[in-house]
Amino acid sequence: MAQQPYKRTLKLMGSRFDITVVANDSTSANKHIDTAVAEISRIEKLISSWDANSQTSEINRNSGVNPVKVDAELFELIERSIKLSQLTDGAFDITYASMDKIWKFDGSMTLMPSEKEIKASVAKVGFRNIVLDRENKTVFLKLEGMKIGFGAIGKGYAADKAKALLISKGMPAGIINASGDMNTWGKQPNGKEWKVAITNPMNKNKVFALLPVTNGAVVTSGDYEKYVNFQGKRYTHIIDPRTGYPASGIISVTVFAPKAELADALATSVFVMGKEAGLDRINQLPGIECIIIDDRGNITKSKNIEIDKL
Repeated sequence: MAQQPYKRTLKLMGSRFDITVVANDSTSANKHIDTAVAEISRIEKLISSWDANSQTSEINRNSGVNPVKVDAELFELIERSIKLSQLTDGAFDITYASMDKIWKFDGSMTLMPSEKEIKASVAKVGFRNIVLDRENKTVFLKLEGMKIGFGAIGKGYAADKAKALLISKGMPAGIINASGDMNTWGKQPNGKEWKVAITNPMNKNKVFALLPVTNGAVVTSGDYEKYVNFQGKRYTHIIDPRTGYPASGIISVTVFAPKAELADALATSVFVMGKEAGLDRINQLPGIECIIIDDRGNITKSKNIEIDKL
C-alpha cells in the first residue's frame, strides 16, 4: 500500500494544532497521532502557568520565598531559556510573565500609559533574577511577585518533543503545526520536501513565497490584528520585556531553525530587537535564517536564504 499523509486538527495548549503523519493506513496513523497528542498534553501539564497544579505555577507561587524542586525536563527548559535571553540581550525573557498588563489591544485603550507606569510594569522582569541549582534541580525567583511563563517557547518545545517521539516510533515523515509554528521531518509521499507558504500581511490573500522546509522548523510571529496607534506610531502586542514598550516597525518575522523551540524564541526576539539588530543577530547564528516584513511592507531576508518567488 502506498503511504499517504493523515491529518488531525485539535486544540491543545490553548492553540490550534494540526498534526500530520505519513503512514500506510489510518489505523496506524491515528495511533501515532494519539501518541503525539498525549505527549503535548503531558508537556502542557508541566509548563502551564494557568494550571495551578503545574510545577511552573509552584515556582511562581514561591517567588521571593523558596526554591522549588522540579523535574529535570523543566529545569533544562528554563536553563535553555536563560541561554536564549543571553543570546538575544534580554529580548527573549521567560520572566515576561511578571509584567503588569498595562497595554490593552482590544480597542479599550485610549491613552498611552505614562512613562512611570511603563517603567513600573517591568520592575519584576529580568532573567538574571532566576536562580538555578543544578545539583538539586531547584528553581528560585528572587523577587516576590516574579513569574515565569512559556508563552513564547512552549508550543515550539511541545512540537519538538512530539516530533522526536514520533521519529523514535519509526514514523518516516510528518508535520506538527502549532498555530503557525511548523515542525517537519522526512518528505512528502511523492518524495518532495514539505513547503511553507509565506504571506505578506499587507495583502493576506497573496502568498509571495513558497519555501522548502527540510527536517526543521519554521515559525512566523506577528499579529497584524493586535496593535494600537498613538501619535501616528503603530505599537504591536509584542512587548519588549526590557523596557515595557511594545515593539514597533515590524509586522511579521519568519524564522527557520533546526528546532521549533529556537525558532519560536528567535521570532519573538527579532520583533523586539528591530530589523537591523535582529537581522544582525540571526546572520551570526549558523543554520538559522529569517524573513522580516516591516510596517511599510518591505521584505528583508537573512543572507543565506533561498526563496522561490511565485
